[in-house]
Amino acid sequence: QLQASGGGLVQPGGSLRLSCALSGRTFSNYATAWFRQNPGKEREFLAAINWNGGMTYYGDSVKGRFTISRDNAKNTVYLQMSSLKPEDTAVYYCASDGYSESYYPDRLFSTKYRYWGQGTQVTVSS
Repeated sequence: QLQASGGGLVQPGGSLRLSCALSGRTFSNYATAWFRQNPGKEREFLAAINWNGGMTYYGDSVKGRFTISRDNAKNTVYLQMSSLKPEDTAVYYCASDGYSESYYPDRLFSTKYRYWGQGTQVTVSS
């Protein structure tokens, strides 16, 4: 089970940290990713991290502004977001799966993860 949290209303240029709590499975051995989606649009890949944090990948729209990290002792993956823009407004989802690293990075960019959190709303507005 994945539980995303930390969303809210933030002003442009501000920061926010999302958390994805992983429970009920050996998610500490799985890659985890963050996506976002707006109504009527496809789910967009933002960032992914492998099981031990040694490999990270970012989508072009967030590279340099967002940072993904994980704390396996707390079974949590984080998405630190900075320099937020109004176009970052969306519902943010975390996802996880036990992909073999031989499939990186293409499989990480896909929405075919088996396990998803429920989503947390992020609104960037003044």
